[in-house]
Amino acid sequence: MDAFAGNVPTSARKSKVLHARLSKSEFEQISRAAEEAGMTVSGFLRSLTLEGAGVRPFLTDTDRAVLSLLLSDVKAIGVNLNQLARARNRGDGGRAREEKEVICDVQRAIAIVLFELRAFAECGARRRDGSV
Repeated sequence: MDAFAGNVPTSARKSKVLHARLSKSEFEQISRAAEEAGMTVSGFLRSLTLEGAGVRPFLTDTDRAVLSLLLSDVKAIGVNLNQLARARNRGDGGRAREEKEVICDVQRAIAIVLFELRAFAECGARRRDGSV
């Protein structure tokens, strides 16, 4: 038994090797990205390859549901912004309160989208390093 493999079942050991040719610049970029993700180059490339091939999807069903809800909210806010812009272009005044409400909705939606994107990025990194 390989001392490095420890008690890992034979079926889970990584016994196959994939060869790919990279330029020095490409390898350096990948190495930096792997380091930033807290991963080895091998683990980083394995994770990206499995996700890219659809073997291990990056987004879960829950992730997709959250993104779908956010998309609906952003579309609704876009409609409101278009209505306000048309009213402003027609010279309709006195809508400052409505404009402020829509601007608050936009700011809230942006904050939520940024929060969710940060959560997706962190979850993706945890999935890649095997902690999820």
